[in-house]
Amino acid sequence: MAAPARHDRAGVEIPDAVLRVRRIGKSFGPARVLQDVSLDLKAGEILAVVGENGAGKSTLMKILAGIYDDYDGAIELSGRPIRFAGVRDAERRGIAIIHQELNLVPGLSVAENIYLGREPMRFGVIVDRASLFKAAQKLLSELGIRIDPASRVGRLRIGEQQLVEIAKAISVGARILIMDEPTSALSPGETETLFAIVRRLASEGVAVIYISHRMDEIMALADQVMVLRDGRHVLTAPIGNLSRASIIAAMVGREVTSTRQAHQAKAGTPALSVTDLGLDVMTRRGRKRVIDGVSFSVAPGEIFGIGGLLGSGRTEILETIFGASEGQSHGTIAIAGRPVEITSPHKARELGLAFVPEDRKLKGLVLADTISDNIALPSFARLSRFGVRRPAREESAAMRQIRNLAIVCQSHAQASGTLSGGNQQKIVLGKWLETSPRVLLLDEPTRGIDVGAKQEIHDLIIALAQEGLAVVVVSSELPELLHLSDRILVMSEGRPQGIVSRKAASEEAIMHLAARGHRDATTSQKQGNRI
Repeated sequence: MAAPARHDRAGVEIPDAVLRVRRIGKSFGPARVLQDVSLDLKAGEILAVVGENGAGKSTLMKILAGIYDDYDGAIELSGRPIRFAGVRDAERRGIAIIHQELNLVPGLSVAENIYLGREPMRFGVIVDRASLFKAAQKLLSELGIRIDPASRVGRLRIGEQQLVEIAKAISVGARILIMDEPTSALSPGETETLFAIVRRLASEGVAVIYISHRMDEIMALADQVMVLRDGRHVLTAPIGNLSRASIIAAMVGREVTSTRQAHQAKAGTPALSVTDLGLDVMTRRGRKRVIDGVSFSVAPGEIFGIGGLLGSGRTEILETIFGASEGQSHGTIAIAGRPVEITSPHKARELGLAFVPEDRKLKGLVLADTISDNIALPSFARLSRFGVRRPAREESAAMRQIRNLAIVCQSHAQASGTLSGGNQQKIVLGKWLETSPRVLLLDEPTRGIDVGAKQEIHDLIIALAQEGLAVVVVSSELPELLHLSDRILVMSEGRPQGIVSRKAASEEAIMHLAARGHRDATTSQKQGNRI
């Protein structure tokens, strides 16, 4: 029996196939990154495109979005052959892309970012700001996004900026919407809002290409799944014909296990103790307390998790401990039982702390610098002599971390920005492990990393704990938090709600605590797969 025809808001029947891709190939110099890739995309269909980092997903999407125009093969849009002259050409023809890496102007408002280059004008020369902000408010309200259109984007958190990117793409009026890891920094409530948006757009005939490493999202949202591996098409099938295990096996070409290895925290003096930690920051409305009354300790060899909804204060705890927060902190921090005053990241490093931030490309790496340069950066004093760099010692340190962490690269002199997300994260870990820390603070350690690399990072964290390192992990992925942590501190709106032991931890127990007093409590508990 044929599927019922789809109709737009005006009742006009929507044509079935909107995009056909045939035998697409792409090379960068001698490297072949795509080979004979084909796909069909129907109006109103949600197609999940999955694969490990380096599988060719982003390259394929950039071709479809008009970013690359030098490729083999053919593209048909609504039955007509097409080769886009650029991104604006693709947008004019109804294709919009939301990149994983945010593409916003921090100094402009939300409204100005959404309509950048398409601002309503008065007399053809003056931006009609009243109409601009009115249109942005209307769009945000329709999408269920609670962000002030007058807010400066640079002051928003990453999750909020991601929602602005989504609104910006939708404002173009796309018939085909490409979304690259759109929920990587969203809270459960925001994720559910996004899913509702995607489903509504699909019901109105918009075709969606959805790239994600999160299996829960793919299973919940996609109609079809397309798998790429090493630049080639491996599989396309309806979601109902696939299991989570079969998708992962197709992605990596092998079985991936996630068995939690047992490790035991060492008894004795805690490696890190925090008592009544708090942080006040200045906002447009005055001073605001973003974390308050946080107390916990972490033993050598223990993995201590911190969870909570977006805005609960998770990241701020790590930044405050590491002396990297913006604002006035209070409370007591002790290292190996000795109270210390940490006024800067430099002081934290001297005391044996290491911090892997959430945004590795902005805060964790110098992308244009080599692997060797990045790994040597926190250890410069040790690796240099009288302030003069010693390249041989820096190379030795880099090669040690490349070998220990199995970083896949051409050489230690390769630019860090040319590596996959998983290998970039290993460089950030490697540069801090080279300092021989006592305590490792990890903020979203597997954000934007494919399933194979994620398992490698998990195994590494567990191995480091087994060697006696105290580890604190912040994660918005509840399965990750449950898999890694011996105990979990749950935060809600800046305040601790309880510490849950590994034995008592469950998705329900964590979400119940995380949603206390939170506006999205009901939605968050229904979502249940990320915090």
